[in-house]
Amino acid sequence: MHGPVGKGIDIFAIVGTIFGIGMSIGLRTTQVHAGLAELTGLPDVWWAFVVIIGTVTVIATISAVVGIDRGIKVLSNFNIGTSVLLLLFVIITGPTIFLLRGMVEAAGIYVSILPEVMFWNDTLADSGWQQDWTIFYWGWTISWAPFVGIFIARISRGRSVRQFVAGVLALPTLFSIIWFGTWATAVFDIEFFGEGGLVEGVVDAGAETSMFALLEHYPLATLTSAIAIMLVGVFFITSLDSASLVLDDMCNGYDGDGRPKGTTAPHQRAIWAIYIGVVAAVLIVFTGEGGVEVLRDVALVFGLPFFVLAFFMMYSLNRAMREDAGEVSHLPSRRWLKTLPPEEYERRMEEGDPELAEAVVAPDYAAGTEPENAPEVDHAEQPELVQEYRLRTGENIRIDPTTGQPAPGERPPHI
Repeated sequence: MHGPVGKGIDIFAIVGTIFGIGMSIGLRTTQVHAGLAELTGLPDVWWAFVVIIGTVTVIATISAVVGIDRGIKVLSNFNIGTSVLLLLFVIITGPTIFLLRGMVEAAGIYVSILPEVMFWNDTLADSGWQQDWTIFYWGWTISWAPFVGIFIARISRGRSVRQFVAGVLALPTLFSIIWFGTWATAVFDIEFFGEGGLVEGVVDAGAETSMFALLEHYPLATLTSAIAIMLVGVFFITSLDSASLVLDDMCNGYDGDGRPKGTTAPHQRAIWAIYIGVVAAVLIVFTGEGGVEVLRDVALVFGLPFFVLAFFMMYSLNRAMREDAGEVSHLPSRRWLKTLPPEEYERRMEEGDPELAEAVVAPDYAAGTEPENAPEVDHAEQPELVQEYRLRTGENIRIDPTTGQPAPGERPPHI
């Protein structure tokens, strides 16, 4: 973690996240532009894309600066609420029973063919479908992995593993089944029992027009299209502001100075949001029609290494959870906490300083795991002052790397 390998992985994750989010902004920008062109006649020129990206970047920057509770959380809740309302609008104003039946049937068909498509690789036809869609989306998704994992873990602090799995995996999967099943069945209804021509029109105009083309067959098309444009825009605003928050954490690191992650200067979070917006704008504008293709290639380049790293991450997660359950001994890790004079430590202890858990009186690390450039000192046991705080709070249990057990004077960690 603390050597060149760990730093290299961090750097690669940061760059991969920038281009992964940039890819999303690029695709969503074309979708927002298609909707605005449909509603307002916005021309297909470079400055229109720059204006869209610039607007999104400004809003995302403000959201990132004000923090999770006042920015990201508010926008995310708006997204979820608006998505549900738009979905209910299609179900209620459309052929309700047909849409619900189609949703259930589509889910069943997907489950039944999943084993087959897991091993299908387009060997005989070699149509290019898997390269252009399956592998591309696989690489794009993997490039998001570091950012999404860190962000979800951060906002889920205090939750149980069961709650985490239900909230992050089960509920979104269920909602995706309902969402895609409903919209897909609505397309079949228009093609088979309605006016038809929807698919042909989308093929000619581009996939980014599909949502707006479908809404034209429903009441209040102008209003719902405007809501859909706003929904798409806010969705990648939340992607951008949350990514800037995580990138700032990844770059700031944690040097044991008593300052938890997320308390960095607001302008640092703003810088990352601006960086991503600039990357997306430059790649789309200066590479012309091939801008999105460039982003796709970059997503694939960064997706492959993280696919390999994911297996190491799965092992590490399993190992860490077994440690937490007390099944295996803790691995020795580098610890170099902020060293305070005894009188300052006592003053903070009396005041109940919550950051005191990140400080000691004597240099504190597990023998043999001291940080790079650590001073040449004999390890001293922490004085009674520190032991008193640790026994009272249960914080910062030092583990003896030779035995894997709490060091002398430490009480066993709470399981």
